[in-house]
Amino acid sequence: MTGIALVTGGQQGIGFGISRALLAAGFQVAMASRSAPEKPAVKNALAALGPNAVYVQHDVSDIDNVSSCLDQVEAQLGPVTALVSNAGVGAPVRGDMLDLQPENWDFVQNINLRGAFFLAQEVARRMLAQPQNTYRSITFVTSVSATMVSVERAEYCVSKAAAAMMAQLFAVRLAPHGIGVFELRPGIIATEMTEGVREKYTDRIEGGLVPAARWGEARDIGSVIVPIAEGKLEFATGAAIPVDGGLSISRL
Repeated sequence: MTGIALVTGGQQGIGFGISRALLAAGFQVAMASRSAPEKPAVKNALAALGPNAVYVQHDVSDIDNVSSCLDQVEAQLGPVTALVSNAGVGAPVRGDMLDLQPENWDFVQNINLRGAFFLAQEVARRMLAQPQNTYRSITFVTSVSATMVSVERAEYCVSKAAAAMMAQLFAVRLAPHGIGVFELRPGIIATEMTEGVREKYTDRIEGGLVPAARWGEARDIGSVIVPIAEGKLEFATGAAIPVDGGLSISRL
């Protein structure tokens, strides 16, 4: 086996594409999310991925149980060598940012930012405590919304912009120890999260919004994660990589 990957939100959408790609590359994969193990998405993911994938129930926003989550992964597979911090939520209600409610702000920040930070913190501590016998990496899956404004989902954009800085901070802190830290910024990806706006964005993509002229797929993200986790981008630590078909390139 190449290594042991923990993918938050790895049972569906972008996370499932990442899990599948890592398994195909020889990694063992632990998927973690707040979904109960008996949920169809979890059962279907485990059936599709096979014996080298396991599932751990963990709510990323519950930072008090981070150690328990990692203990379970280590008991089943061993110490994590590649963390893919992918779990996230969109804006609960899209609308005028002047009407944004504090509870919606807190909900998004607790998962996309606070939970992601403290999980990565504990993974980093454990990586540093282990002998360096294989390459280690942490990858934060953020969004083009880290720099592209959507005023109808301000809390989401702010969470991703802050997560971009989080990735830079971890990259600098861990670089002397040979632990690579990266940020991936997906664009418009066909997942459960974007199902409700499929018609809207299909029209805009066909109108030229995305230079690649198509929706992104979960496999597009997975194909970028693999060389990161394998250490092929080791000296590029701190890189923020757009995976968006050219969406975020400024154009006249």
